[in-house]
Amino acid sequence: MAPISVLVVDDSVVVRRLVSDVLTEDPGIEVVGTASNGKIALAKIPQLNPDLITLDIEMPEMDGLETLVELRKLYPKLPVIMFSTLTERGATATLDALERGASDYVTKPANVGSVAASMQAVRADLIPKIKSLVVGRHTPAPTSLPPAPLRAATTPHTLSSHSHRVDVVVIGVSTGGPDALSTVIPQLPGDLPVPVVIVQHMPPIFTAMFAKRLDTKSALHVTEAKPGDRVVAGGVLVAPGDYHLRVRSDGHGVVAATDQGTPENYCRPAVDVLFRSAVDVYGANILAVVLTGMGSDGARGAARIVEAGGSVIAQDERTSVVWGMPGAVVHAGLASEVLPLASVAGAIHSRVTRGRSLIGAGREARS
Repeated sequence: MAPISVLVVDDSVVVRRLVSDVLTEDPGIEVVGTASNGKIALAKIPQLNPDLITLDIEMPEMDGLETLVELRKLYPKLPVIMFSTLTERGATATLDALERGASDYVTKPANVGSVAASMQAVRADLIPKIKSLVVGRHTPAPTSLPPAPLRAATTPHTLSSHSHRVDVVVIGVSTGGPDALSTVIPQLPGDLPVPVVIVQHMPPIFTAMFAKRLDTKSALHVTEAKPGDRVVAGGVLVAPGDYHLRVRSDGHGVVAATDQGTPENYCRPAVDVLFRSAVDVYGANILAVVLTGMGSDGARGAARIVEAGGSVIAQDERTSVVWGMPGAVVHAGLASEVLPLASVAGAIHSRVTRGRSLIGAGREARS
């Protein structure tokens, strides 16, 4: 199999060299060229035909956002990973880039003591994303969960898979998540009778900025979760970067709790952590949604939810940027529905309202 060809675009000679050296170490990746700004990069793409581009945001003459807009006109499917700084300005620019069609992003190393440490930080973050976007786009990540027959979205479901009462919606998402959530959450009505709690794999600063941005687009109230925040209908809580998010009962209702416990699935926040805590509080009355993302975070937690009597919706392969997380759930036989992204919000609303109306009708019939 031919190595993945990468074009590295950054105005810093030091960064271009560092990224190129890191990528060249991997036998599965070949750096076919570099460019110091977007204008040069656009000229090189037809010559080099790269499989993927790493693109700096702040560059002279033509910056990353301008480059991305032009690039998407000509190459709508070419994977692009943005290089960003871990600052409020960097977070804003990165979210802008994701809205303009960037596939994913990595943050530049900050406060590291040596070139070797910088290289290791880039190596750990960038290489898996390159391979996932190019090689593993349609390959679900391995999971130790036992395989089970695949249940397609077109398969008729029994009434029980749609009729259990839903008291909370929990969502797990990673690569491609900002765009996916910006599609799903704004489609939910402001009077949704249950809370929504989200783990999106993102670093600090980015999660707060993303929650604010999502709030402006939504009828629901979206905030980055803080310890003690009430988990209530009409609200959407987003896990803060570098903190696990759990829900717990405090005797007066359900509140958010955060901690910096050990990463799970190499992630903090981790979807599995949230899903497990939801089972402890809500039992069977959970609807979980697993959207696009690299890896298999959420699969074990989804298994706990299904065992408790809840249900899981997974995004389909065709509309996922990377079908790792939802693919792991589907191949473990845990998804009651496998849906394109555009159908997810409608399915959430239907499940929430149908479960409540059927239970209410049943109570009236018994009275």
